[in-house]
Amino acid sequence: MITYVTIEEQTINPTNEQAQACVRVCQMLSNTYRSIELFRFDDQTKIVFIFVNEEIQIIVPPDGNWRFFNASEF
Repeated sequence: MITYVTIEEQTINPTNEQAQACVRVCQMLSNTYRSIELFRFDDQTKIVFIFVNEEIQIIVPPDGNWRFFNASEF
């Protein structure tokens, strides 16, 4: 069975601080052998969301000050 997937390429425009913070967070996760399940840049809110598992979810706002996601924030 062959599955075909179409992926739309969109340009994302994170801030420099945000991009660097994302690299640092992803490196920290990689160093502890964590798989990143989802990495998403929301074009409307300009926030990066990194989903590792149900316990580890991270948001990176444009200022680059990342924090663990708390669902009660939104």
